[in-house]
Amino acid sequence: MANAGGAPPRGSGRDFWAEHPSVKRALYWTAVAALWGLIFLVAFIAVFARGLPDTSKLYQIQRQPSIVYLDRSGAQFATRGSQFAPPVDVDTLPAYVPAAFVAIEDRRFYHHMGFDPVGIVRALAADLRHGKARQGASTITQQLARNLFLTPDQTIRRKVQELILAVWLEWKFSKKQILGLYMNRVYFGAGAYGIEAASQRYFNKPATQLSIGEAAILAGLLKSPTHYSPVSDQERAARRANIVLDKMVETGAITKAQEEEVFAHPVRVAPTLASAHAQYFVDWVDGQVRQLVGQPTTDLVVETTLDLPLNGEAESAARAIADRDGKLGVQQAAVVALDGAGGVRAMVGGLDYAQSQFNRAVDAKRQAGSSWKPFVYLTAMEQGRTPDVQVVDEPVTIGNWTPQNYTKRYLGTITIQTALAQSINTVAARLADEVGRDNVAATAHRLGIVSPIGVQPSMALGAVEVSPLEMAQAYAPFANGGVRAPAYGIARIRTADGRVLYQHKDDGRPQVIANPPLTYMDRMLRAVIAGARARGRGFRATTWPARPAPPATIGTPGSWASPAIS
Repeated sequence: MANAGGAPPRGSGRDFWAEHPSVKRALYWTAVAALWGLIFLVAFIAVFARGLPDTSKLYQIQRQPSIVYLDRSGAQFATRGSQFAPPVDVDTLPAYVPAAFVAIEDRRFYHHMGFDPVGIVRALAADLRHGKARQGASTITQQLARNLFLTPDQTIRRKVQELILAVWLEWKFSKKQILGLYMNRVYFGAGAYGIEAASQRYFNKPATQLSIGEAAILAGLLKSPTHYSPVSDQERAARRANIVLDKMVETGAITKAQEEEVFAHPVRVAPTLASAHAQYFVDWVDGQVRQLVGQPTTDLVVETTLDLPLNGEAESAARAIADRDGKLGVQQAAVVALDGAGGVRAMVGGLDYAQSQFNRAVDAKRQAGSSWKPFVYLTAMEQGRTPDVQVVDEPVTIGNWTPQNYTKRYLGTITIQTALAQSINTVAARLADEVGRDNVAATAHRLGIVSPIGVQPSMALGAVEVSPLEMAQAYAPFANGGVRAPAYGIARIRTADGRVLYQHKDDGRPQVIANPPLTYMDRMLRAVIAGARARGRGFRATTWPARPAPPATIGTPGSWASPAIS
């Protein structure tokens, strides 16, 4: 029987909405919000998708421009460029090779759709906790999208485009294909692009024959191919590889026993070809090329200041000195020779580039020893002394420091010129104290020393750590008329078709030694060589006038032998 007035029966939908208006409003506004959210999402993607790169060139590999290096006579002595190899099918690699990359770069690679929300939240939390950006959250797919299509610019627009392209890659390709593209295109340092080129470069073997330890080294390289290079810093590369191995154990890619097996059999890294010429010098100028002209977009020709025959003679001299002084513990040697304008004519950073790429001519710092004393005597000349001023070689104590002469003997009254020629420690120490050690430090900095200089009393005798390159450029003003001569190795950079991109300008160099101090120092330094020859020690320095003797050789840590000043 129907209700009076035709009212709907109890329990109908109409009664429910009437009795629960809040639920009705909530559903309504949820639908509205969802609609607007969808509109916003579509608009957001439309805006940031504008300007996305052309993805049709996915499989095209662009060769990195090569850089040809010429010596000062125009002879080609080195070429730097990229190494590419045919792409490798992931299925042909040992399973632990791709697993190493997944373990260290993106352990949730097989469980996300291009980006990793868990990783993003973790990275944000770490950044907030430390107050600055410390962790990245890019997946392998995002890195691939960035490497293939985008620039490294850190902008919101580029990051959103990276996410869009990552999702597109995940939709279009399988995980195995994405991982294969990534491993075949990523940069491994030393000019090697792709896993096959990297395997050949570092281990002289195809990627299909990589061991677990070798795979860990290559996977560890990706964080910073320069910083973790097994060629330039084996200890740092090994520490990074150990982290990769631990991650591989955590993810089940290898067992703990397999990791221990790797530790029991150290990986051998193939050195750079020993036949390559002047590689220490090339390493030094190679980074400068990009600073001067930016990342090359075409093949370049770099005209350098290097004198290749002279560099060969310097290499022979370094080996001869190391052989001669090996019984004294000398294990390495470094040589730098500059012309009067600061152009590097020879640079030898070690005895064997294949065994060690550490450039001791530029990066190693050792105590300068007696080669520091000319800065003390120049400061004295600039304060009014002359080479003929008499000084007394006798025991001296400055504070709680009592220097002694090498011969353990004292000569009494002598001239300043004699004191320098015979490298008398007591006179140099007292003279530095008289003229002011801070003034001596200022003199050295003015001439070209860039390292910090302590002003303790022993500084007068060369208890200052500097590099051979610094000493060479600081000595140049003594020989070139007193003009500062900052060391440089690049004379000109041009494209292969002749367009000049950079030209070294040799103007505006300040006068750092005036006369008469410059004349006095020239006279005194000539007396050093003459005195050494009189003692049977200076013959080679006086028979190579056209080619300045290398200013210093580096031996064991803390030692410093100088053929220029005894």
